[in-house]
Amino acid sequence: MPLTRSKSPTRSPLQERRESGRGVAELIAQLQSDDAMQRRRAARDLGGCVDALPALEHALARETVTATRQTMLTALMSMDDERVATMLLPMLRSDDVALRNDVIEVLQSLPGLVAPHMSSLLEDEDSDVRIFAVNILESLRHPDVPRWLQAVIEHDEHVNVCAAAVDVLTDVGDVSALPALDRLPQRFPDHPFIHFAANMAAEGIRRGDDA
Repeated sequence: MPLTRSKSPTRSPLQERRESGRGVAELIAQLQSDDAMQRRRAARDLGGCVDALPALEHALARETVTATRQTMLTALMSMDDERVATMLLPMLRSDDVALRNDVIEVLQSLPGLVAPHMSSLLEDEDSDVRIFAVNILESLRHPDVPRWLQAVIEHDEHVNVCAAAVDVLTDVGDVSALPALDRLPQRFPDHPFIHFAANMAAEGIRRGDDA
């Protein structure tokens, strides 16, 4: 289920807390409930409450019910706090594919919080983490996205990371990416698929520029 940040909710989490008469401390305690629905309701009502960040981090790390976990992530998505990115980025290393995908989706919605970490993510020693970083860039609304992707295809030593970046550049790149795309096949002469991908991306960008 896609995670979305509501732009005009009928009632805000703060209103939910006020109307239910429950304080933040009570909701944080409810995050430890054995009942997944109670945990989910608590996470929903804690949306936007930065004081609940440590408790949500702890609860998220233990949560196994997908719908409840997604509600916790949605609550975090509503918080404009740099600690959210710091909390979520290590989860890109999780073996839980569903959790990783949900975290990527949340990070894509937080460009201002993610941007300061992007360079280090794209230089991570783990090629899988670098690919996940490229996946974040796919929908990250930030002006530096094309520059980050170009740096990947110019410098990354792993062909699969470069292939992921080429795929995203096909949709978001402009003519400034053409020199890097044209040079990419020379970096991986033994990988015909990267030649094809780079050529297709360059042709698509050129057609878009001519339109």
